[in-house]
Amino acid sequence: MITSQLLTYVAILVLCILRASSLDTFIAAVYEHAVILPNTTGTPVSPEEALALMNRNLDLLEGAITSAAKQGAHIIVTPEDGIYGWDFNRASLYPYLEDIPDPQVNWIPCNNPNRFGQTPVQERLSCLAKDNSIYVVANIGDKKLCNASDPQCPPDGWYQYNTDVVFDSQGKLVARYHKQNLFMGEEQFNVPKEPEVVTFDTTFGKFGIFTCFDILFHDPAVTLVKDHHVDTILFPTAWMNVLPHLSAIEFHSAWAMGMGVNFLAANTHCPSKKMTGSGIYAPDSPRAFHYDMKTEEGKLLLAQLDSHPHHTVVNWASYASSIEPLSKGNQEFKGTVFFDEFTFVGLTEATGNYTVCQKDLCCHLSYKMSEKRSDEVYALGAFDGLHTVEGRYYLQICTLLKCRTTGLNTCGHSVETASTTFEMFSLSGTFGTQYVFPEVLLSDTKLAPEEFQVSRIEMCKSKEKES
Repeated sequence: MITSQLLTYVAILVLCILRASSLDTFIAAVYEHAVILPNTTGTPVSPEEALALMNRNLDLLEGAITSAAKQGAHIIVTPEDGIYGWDFNRASLYPYLEDIPDPQVNWIPCNNPNRFGQTPVQERLSCLAKDNSIYVVANIGDKKLCNASDPQCPPDGWYQYNTDVVFDSQGKLVARYHKQNLFMGEEQFNVPKEPEVVTFDTTFGKFGIFTCFDILFHDPAVTLVKDHHVDTILFPTAWMNVLPHLSAIEFHSAWAMGMGVNFLAANTHCPSKKMTGSGIYAPDSPRAFHYDMKTEEGKLLLAQLDSHPHHTVVNWASYASSIEPLSKGNQEFKGTVFFDEFTFVGLTEATGNYTVCQKDLCCHLSYKMSEKRSDEVYALGAFDGLHTVEGRYYLQICTLLKCRTTGLNTCGHSVETASTTFEMFSLSGTFGTQYVFPEVLLSDTKLAPEEFQVSRIEMCKSKEKES
């Protein structure tokens, strides 16, 4: 009897310890960083000069990391290219690179900085994480020597990777990810031989990580969620905004909603290159976001998230496939959106119901404006095809957008402001995939948290807004 009581006590004690060590919520931070850039001579600088520039950027990142930790943050994400910038060739990048080992080596650079050669950047990041008891996510460059026995070895004798690293709150290297999908112009880097799927576990959920352009491809982005069931995505990026569909805060918040995960996006801040837009996004709504094309200042964001967010499964095509085509009385016309040819139909009345189709995709819209303005024109558009400009990826898009002028030939051009108020709209499509990302972007590039919803029968419904 005494033994039985003791075993019960021990079992309860262990259960309590496990529960106490797991957090239901956590505080996330992202930092949009105005990067101090090197001179763009194309000529390699000395290692000392490269480190001096990186330390200037790390000084700014240290301020953000320290501030986030003092405000209770458990993890902070900093941007892609945030430590040394982006305008390099292979040779001029090399002095900025370090050898980043596989995290399985169980290494705390702050405690043992010379274990893998000269690694001053990793040492400093590790110490920032350890000294502030916070997970730190950063983007740096990895170098790996190779030789003629490797048929893929570059002529200069080493691989160079665009690399994300994560240090835990003890300063330990717990994740390393080499970017798979390089953006046009990233010729200074190599693509890893095999796509990497990188995850790590914490007391506040399971995390996955990828970088910038990766988000537009199945691997590793979708794989992390679909097959590895991560709770939160970490996303260092140097994102150049492209309206109407690929503004950073617009698309990243939509990805979080469409995939049913938390999404921590840290963008670089460079308005001259249209780089701005960072955020902390939950599946149900944005928790914090920042978009600033007017100043040159960085920005720290913090917000609370659920450690294990609830994901509602949506059958995206069921509703649109079940209804008859709505009015098609208006004449269709073609228009270009980011080099892709859309099929459009204009919204000629204050209230209407329309359908527009392209190939296998049909888009249905019901809407009501507070008034039909004579100085603004809106259109319903559909695109079903292969995008081939800065990358090759298949898209299906249903869009309700404002044309730049009252001329229909400007439908699809970049527009930043609008005055029309929609009292309601319902937009749906016969999508051929379960990976659908619902975007709503308001005038002046603002999100619409809690002003629209995605129903389980796949209609994107809005409340009153200017769009």
